[in-house]
Amino acid sequence: HGRAVVRGARRAMVIIDLPFMTYEISREQAMSSAGRVIQETGAQAVKLEGGREVSGAVQGITGAGIPVVGHLGLTPQSVAQLGGFKVQGRDVDSARSLVEDALSLEEAGACAVVLECIPWPLARLVTEKLTIPTIGIGAGSCCDGQVLVYHDVMGLYTGHRPKFVREYARARQVMLEGASTYIKEVQQGTFPAGEHSFNMSRQVVDQLT
Repeated sequence: HGRAVVRGARRAMVIIDLPFMTYEISREQAMSSAGRVIQETGAQAVKLEGGREVSGAVQGITGAGIPVVGHLGLTPQSVAQLGGFKVQGRDVDSARSLVEDALSLEEAGACAVVLECIPWPLARLVTEKLTIPTIGIGAGSCCDGQVLVYHDVMGLYTGHRPKFVREYARARQVMLEGASTYIKEVQQGTFPAGEHSFNMSRQVVDQLT
């Protein structure tokens, strides 16, 4: 998947998540995993979840010359430990811990930090304290950048939609209508029509028959 994205990307910086349990065991494991991802995909950076507990991994990876993006707040790989898909950092202790995690990631060499599903005042505080960019998803408008899942933005998903998601198109409906019309025309025999078919000379047809 990473290779396919890199081939198609012309201007975007491609950042690939390190899979679960490929960087938590040791700094050496993290460096090996990150190196493999970059070598095999051609991506420009890796992303990993966690705060102070992964700062050693971040330091090792960045020390090897590979850019690292951190990820704090709601971290999908450990969502079960967080009690499900809930807003993080709402009380004093967890908010302070998140700020400390962000500072630790920056000190370890991270080039940016994703802040997911946290109160916007906390995201603003983190953004003000860091010198590296913050990228928000469900973290308000005070971050340096924003990200949403493509399928949510384009309206391709019909399941539960998080509060922080806004649909900017109804692509799913357009796709369903297109597919439905295609099926109908094939069943009716109106597609493919003459303009969608290739012909050959009558002389050749006669020789074949």
